[in-house]
Amino acid sequence: METNENRVASLFIVPPVEFLVGVVLFSALLFRQRDLAILAFVILGAGLGARLWSRFSLAGIHCNCGVDKQKVFPDEILTLNVTAENAKFLPVWLRMTVPLEDALRLPSQDKSIIEETALFWYQRAVFEYRLVALRRGVHHVGPPRIVAGDLLGFFPREKNETGTLDVIVYPRLVPLKSMSFPRKDLFGVPGRKSPVQDPVYILGTRDYQHRQPARYIHWKASARYNRLQEKVFEPSKQEKILLVVDVAGFEEKGDRELFEQMIEAAASLAVRFHEAKCSVGFVTNGVVHECPSMLPVRRDSTTPSSILNILARLNIHMDRGFDEILEKAQVIPWGVSCVYFSYRRPDAISSVETYFQKGKIPVTYILCGPNTQPDKGQREAWRRVYRLNEIRADDGGH
Repeated sequence: METNENRVASLFIVPPVEFLVGVVLFSALLFRQRDLAILAFVILGAGLGARLWSRFSLAGIHCNCGVDKQKVFPDEILTLNVTAENAKFLPVWLRMTVPLEDALRLPSQDKSIIEETALFWYQRAVFEYRLVALRRGVHHVGPPRIVAGDLLGFFPREKNETGTLDVIVYPRLVPLKSMSFPRKDLFGVPGRKSPVQDPVYILGTRDYQHRQPARYIHWKASARYNRLQEKVFEPSKQEKILLVVDVAGFEEKGDRELFEQMIEAAASLAVRFHEAKCSVGFVTNGVVHECPSMLPVRRDSTTPSSILNILARLNIHMDRGFDEILEKAQVIPWGVSCVYFSYRRPDAISSVETYFQKGKIPVTYILCGPNTQPDKGQREAWRRVYRLNEIRADDGGH
């Protein structure tokens, strides 16, 4: 927190005038001019009182910001509350300035919030504003800058509060056309008809059946219910999808508009897969601020928000190559199908293409750059290629 004093040029407080008032006071006392001496005393006393008042004006002054929702979609409206509190007996004059990023817009189109008021003893004031989120990203509100002083505003003092408020704007969800994906089921028979249980997905627990292996015993649940409990697994009915976002081509071409359109399509597809009860994972080679760039393939209530959070923070600049990322094999378990978003399809000899071939991972390429047709040959059974405008139902794709 930084504090400094801002002097306002006033007729009665600038040093030359104070010196002249002092000379007048001395002359009035010398020549026994009572009325003139009283006037000079009042002027000097007002200046001295304003200085002392201003010196203690920032003590007990607090300003903070809050929003009704920190995660929104583009064009969604959120409410910003700015609270100013004077936690002392001395009343003050106060001016608050809260800077806003361009992606958070006020109806007045102002780039910052400026509010001026007087706070009496132990008074709190709350100001409410409506903001519109314009585009994807993590956008900051604040930190507030406070200017306080005496009620006449002769000697304002300033301090900058610490800390900012982050508002996460998810990618816009767009309508998508129907697509077919090459798939690979974990045990060959999809759905609840499968006689094989998938040990990856645990539905819950039940009383232990003696015909089940002992490794299925859930010891924590057994201790809680004071009787043996076994894990209940879900049959292999779920399709497992890994979404891959490759930013390399977008960074090379510098096409941010097309990059945003691709992000919107990836976000919309992730939500669609989750609604279809698929297990979804995510990985990218782009820079993701303050968030992991990989999400294991799973299905739970937090999966869509986790993927949207990564996409909101994703930058067009590349962080590392997929060679390093694919070494972490746990991100691509057996039985997964891959949807690969890229500016252009990786070369047949690239490490990515080779990794998918060796792992027999079905891949659907969604390309945003120059038009690319799928190769003819035996690999068509496990690979499909779409253009971005072929999957978007709106006019966003090129």
